[in-house]
Amino acid sequence: MSKNQKIIFLALLSALGIVVGLFESVIPLPVAIPGARLGLSNIVVLVAIVAIGYKEGFFIAIFKTVLLTLVTGAVSSFFFSLGGAILSSIFMILAHKYLSKYLTLIGISEIGSFFHNLGQVLVASFIMQSKAIMAYLPVLVILGIFTGFFVGLSSIYIVKNINVRNLRN
Repeated sequence: MSKNQKIIFLALLSALGIVVGLFESVIPLPVAIPGARLGLSNIVVLVAIVAIGYKEGFFIAIFKTVLLTLVTGAVSSFFFSLGGAILSSIFMILAHKYLSKYLTLIGISEIGSFFHNLGQVLVASFIMQSKAIMAYLPVLVILGIFTGFFVGLSSIYIVKNINVRNLRN
């Protein structure tokens, strides 16, 4: 894959992540949990980590977070989303690099889901200057089990249907 093709593919994945994130922001959750989302746009991040590379996956996670904040106008949630995106992408990269022979993409996604929730709660705890917000983490983690499974399963099907060897070169 040439450098230009790689840039175009990264731009397409970033755009897809933003579109999925916008779509996700209008989907009502069956349970009213403040700040909880399905995390469907993380499919794009996980696919990028696996198919293109670690740097590129991390870039898409950050870029998607920044652009979604600008597009949706949800500036108040920016630091929460950014904290979650940074932590989850780092741990998905580490899990893929060191644990991929033991875990499927579902397991890697579950790790990402947990650390995304942890990152958000840590940022909230820092902003609110209270550790009491950490009590909210188990609720988010339980929801994250289901969404992480779906993100991982979707990523498996996508990665199976793209030519990963050509993308990583």
